[in-house]
Amino acid sequence: MENSDKSLDDAPDEVKLAVDLIMLLEQHNIDPQLALSALAIVKRDLEQRISEQA
Repeated sequence: MENSDKSLDDAPDEVKLAVDLIMLLEQHNIDPQLALSALAIVKRDLEQRISEQA
């Protein structure tokens, strides 16, 4: 387990965030399909923010 923790420590920030999000969704027993639908909304929102900054 210690090697896994070390690997995550060295992982890129986006991987660390993805792991945190997965853990959060699992801890709250969020239905995977519901999570995907919500993430699609988040993705559109973030893409909109990025395009407004350009």
